[in-house]
Amino acid sequence: MDRKSGRPLRADAERTVRAILEAAERVLSADPAATMEQIAEAAGVARTTVHRRFTSREALVEALAAWATRQFHEAVTSARTDSVPPLVALYQVTANVLRVKTSWGFAMSRGTPEDPEAARVHADVLAQCDRLFLRAAEAGVLRQDVDLAWARRVYYALIHEAAHDRRNAADDAADDVEALATRVVDTLLRGVGGRGAELGA
Repeated sequence: MDRKSGRPLRADAERTVRAILEAAERVLSADPAATMEQIAEAAGVARTTVHRRFTSREALVEALAAWATRQFHEAVTSARTDSVPPLVALYQVTANVLRVKTSWGFAMSRGTPEDPEAARVHADVLAQCDRLFLRAAEAGVLRQDVDLAWARRVYYALIHEAAHDRRNAADDAADDVEALATRVVDTLLRGVGGRGAELGA
């Protein structure tokens, strides 16, 4: 969608916008003060092309945040959390979200609570997650007596830490997303304690 006219973009124009956004994510992740010219160079397009699509640096950052928000929503929705077995859905949504958070880390940090679209997306993601955790408890994946709101917050924290570690790891040291998702879910479901960890043992 063209942010100036509101009309759908042609396929070639859409590819150009995607290339600019991907370049902006890379460049701004490395240097949040980077200029439009640096972003254009990284995208392999003329500076005038970037300015034609985005009226200002702020408009580009807003578009980047909106793009990442849509990717985040699609990552959750495509895991079909309401229909597939809860354990399968939990692994899939974790892997999907980690891909977005590690690929669009700068953009994901730009969203604001005042943005109505971001607020709508996060509310829907929260509702999907709550339903998934309820299904997981009913299926015995989670303990039925567990505080589901607490479990969800712990899950979010695990994903945040996993994504942060992967973004800051050297490329050859970064865990595969699938393996990282497995680690997050296993930590959520099994914890890190040993058999002697019971209180009073």
